[in-house]
Amino acid sequence: MDFRADHRQTQTLSPRLQHAVRLLQLSSLDFSAMVRDLMGRNPFLEDGEGENDDNGDALPETAAAAADERLPDQLEAPAAELVAPPEDETYQGENDRDLWQADASASLRRGDDGDLSALDLMAADTTLASHLHGQINLLVLPEREMVLAKAVIDSLDEDGYLRTPLEELVELLPLQPPATLADMEQALAVVQSLDPAGVGARDVGECLRLQLPELSCPVSRELAQRIVGQHLLQLAARDVQGLAQRLGESVGLVEQVCDRIRRLDPRPGWRFGSSRVDYVVPDVIVRRVHNQWKVQLNPAVVPKVRLNQVYAELFKRHRSPQNTEMADQLQEARWTLRNVEQRFSTILDVAEAIMRRQVHFFEYGPMAMKPLGLKEIAEEVGIHESTVSRVTNNKYMATPIGVFELKYFFSRAMVSANGSACSGTAIRGLVKDIIEAERPEAPLSDAEITRQLARQGLVVARRTVTKYRQMLRLESVDRRRRYAA
Repeated sequence: MDFRADHRQTQTLSPRLQHAVRLLQLSSLDFSAMVRDLMGRNPFLEDGEGENDDNGDALPETAAAAADERLPDQLEAPAAELVAPPEDETYQGENDRDLWQADASASLRRGDDGDLSALDLMAADTTLASHLHGQINLLVLPEREMVLAKAVIDSLDEDGYLRTPLEELVELLPLQPPATLADMEQALAVVQSLDPAGVGARDVGECLRLQLPELSCPVSRELAQRIVGQHLLQLAARDVQGLAQRLGESVGLVEQVCDRIRRLDPRPGWRFGSSRVDYVVPDVIVRRVHNQWKVQLNPAVVPKVRLNQVYAELFKRHRSPQNTEMADQLQEARWTLRNVEQRFSTILDVAEAIMRRQVHFFEYGPMAMKPLGLKEIAEEVGIHESTVSRVTNNKYMATPIGVFELKYFFSRAMVSANGSACSGTAIRGLVKDIIEAERPEAPLSDAEITRQLARQGLVVARRTVTKYRQMLRLESVDRRRRYAA
């Protein structure tokens, strides 16, 4: 028998490093939520916003690095070593009492003004379900029908649609005798009679049909019912000529009715719920300072977290081999500070490398975008390509011409006829400029745009032009021609 020893070297990530990698991929919103969660359950972490005293070191600066320099052995030591008390340590009750009182008085200063906060004065959002329940409670219905109607209301999605089949709702309701499909249809009809009109629909066509009784003109209402019930696809395609031929009506009347249908609300549930609009908060900001482009972190996305020196000092004075859980929490707090610093330091390094490679973009816009790959940035920053991919995921850069995701600056090289390289972003900009410059009465097809690019020395396939046009959310040539007409 032939025995051979096969020696291989493999790299494995420690749990601590795997956790750091996962944190690097999170968006700023998710990362801040994670840090807030840690601050809520780890007594050694506290909010460092607005304070700069001797109780802790706020981020971002070099807080984690400074903590590492002060306590290098404790960071890497196991829990048993962390909690081993020094032999000459003595109890200092008076100093401990001072620490506790100082921390308590600071808390009182932060929340003892007695005034209502802005959150207390905010109006509560009315959800679609609460709005419908308020109406259904005013109706005089049998108890069984009331239960079925409320079950339908609770099954609606945020658009106001009933996506769950009635057959499934029948099986989920523990009623005696069991509810029938006819019972559910009747309960659904009750819900569909509530405000807003269109709520409880099972598809877009039904949602629009439920709103058609609001049309005051009988002729327009009857024609709208025919369009919504039989020709919904032609309505979505804005094929007014085809609809007029199918319905046997004049083009003017059909177009007038179609415009009225488009003013109906296909998502009635959107009128309720939170009115808050989520905006993209950039992670880095690019500015021109003294004719040079500078990149800086956005302070709004950096968590203001620091080590609570009061609790850390108390634990240091009274630590014992039995306090392994608190030792782990202290170590977790220090790792969190290090991860926060490392995360934003890496984001800043990658953003600066991108800025240096794409400086012409900031000067002249998307037309000057250069081809750029992850490998180039990885080699310049000194990290792995996968790390660059994680850093640029859900991270945004604010520039004088707009806010862009960091991935926006990466695109593969496309060789022109003269041998020079051009980025896909620049070609998309050309496609947009060509379409914006076309005559409205004679829009250009994707094939004609391809030929125009070829005359400029850019050999691009027609399907690539189609893909870029769709990414720019520009209509096809037929629809642009129809709109112009």
